Amino acid sequence: MHIIYNIGISCYGLLICIASIFSTKASKRLVGGRRALKFLRNHIDPKARYIWVHVASLGEFEQGRPLIEEIRRQFPSVKILLTFFSPSGYEVQKKYPNADIICYLPLDLPHKARAFLSIVNPVKAIFVKYEFWANYLYALERKGIPAYLVSSIFRPKQIFFRKYGGFFRKLLDRFQLICVQDESSKALLESIGKTNVLVSGDTRFDRVVDIAQSTKKLTVVEAFAQNAHVLVAGSTWQHDEELLVRFINNNHEYKMIIVPHEPTKEHVERLCGGLRRSFVLYTKTNSTEAHTADCLVVDTVGLLSSIYRYGQVAYVGGGFGAGIHNTLEAAVWGIPVLFGHNYQRFREAHGLIACSAAMSVNTYRQLETSVNFLFNTPEAGARAALYVKTHTGATDIIIKHVFADLQTEFEIEAN
Repeated sequence: MHIIYNIGISCYGLLICIASIFSTKASKRLVGGRRALKFLRNHIDPKARYIWVHVASLGEFEQGRPLIEEIRRQFPSVKILLTFFSPSGYEVQKKYPNADIICYLPLDLPHKARAFLSIVNPVKAIFVKYEFWANYLYALERKGIPAYLVSSIFRPKQIFFRKYGGFFRKLLDRFQLICVQDESSKALLESIGKTNVLVSGDTRFDRVVDIAQSTKKLTVVEAFAQNAHVLVAGSTWQHDEELLVRFINNNHEYKMIIVPHEPTKEHVERLCGGLRRSFVLYTKTNSTEAHTADCLVVDTVGLLSSIYRYGQVAYVGGGFGAGIHNTLEAAVWGIPVLFGHNYQRFREAHGLIACSAAMSVNTYRQLETSVNFLFNTPEAGARAALYVKTHTGATDIIIKHVFADLQTEFEIEAN
C-alpha cells in the first residue's frame, strides 16, 4: 500500500505540473515546493532548536496560530518553522511575524521527507487538523522526533474507519498524541483501537477571542452603521449574494455590509450591478458618504473579523458551495449567525444552532424570515457569545500536554 501511496503522490505532483500551465495558484505551489529545500538550507540555523508547525491552508493556519503564539510566548528561545501546502495560505501569511521561517512543504515523497528533516531536525512536529503525510510521519518516527496532530476532528465516513483503510489507520499510530475537538472523534478513534487521543477542543475559539480583544476601529464602517439596523454578510459567494441582494433591495428598514470572499474587480462589479439601493465601496468612500449609503461593499481583504462588531445579525457565506466559512468570527461579538444549508461538516455551526444562536437557510423566503426573526431576538446574540466563551481553552490544554518537557526545561533554566 505504501508503494501505491507514493505512486499517487507522484501522480499528484505531475497533475500540479500540468495545472501550473493554466493556473497561477498551481504554479506558485509547484515553484514553492521545488524551492523549499534550497530555501531551508539557506535559512535554517543549525545551532537552533525548531518546532515545526504544518498547516494545509489559511483556515488551518488560523487554528494553529494561537498555538504558535503561545509557543513563542512561553518558549522564546525555540524557533518556529511554519510550512504551508496551499498557496492560498502561504501567499497571505508568508510574512507572519511569529514564525522564524515560512515556506511551502515539499511533496510527500520519501527522499524529500528525509531531506527536509535532515535540514530542519525539529524537536517536535505539529500537524493541524487533517494533515496525514505518510512519508513525513515515518521519517519523523525513524529520527525519534515526536509528531502531534492538533485541533483534529474525525467522522465515520473518513478512510480510517473503512475496511480498506488499514494503511491510513497505521498512520495514526505515528502520532505521539492526537488532540481532537470533541468526544465523538475520540470515540471513533477508540473504536479502531487508538488510545493516543486527548479531547482538547478547537483552538479557533481561542483565536477569535484574541482577535476580538485586539480588533481595530474602522471609522468608515462605524459611520455607516451608526444608528442603523445592520446585517453583515461575510465571505460571500455568488449564490449567497443573489439572495442577499434581493433581500436588501426589498427591505429598506435594514442596511447591509457585504464582504465578498474574493473581492476581485469582476466580482465586485457583478455584485454592485444588482443593487437597487445606494451603495459605496469601502476603498472609495469616506465617513460622510458611508453614513448616508444603504449598502457598504468591502472591496478589500483582511477586515472582516473587525467588521462583524458593527452588525446586529451576521450572514456567513459558503453554505451553498463547498461549506460555510468561519462563523465564530461573528459569534464572538455576540451577534446571531445565518448561513446556507451546507454546514454539516462544521461542528461549531451545529453548536450554534443547538443553542439557538444560529439558523440555516436554503431559500430567499427563509432568509427574509430568519433575518427579521433574529433582529427581533436579541437574546440570540447573547447565546452566541456564551457559546464561544464556554469553548475556549484548547490552546492551554495542548501546550500542557504536548510541551510538558519544554515547560519543565524552561522552569529549570529560570531557576
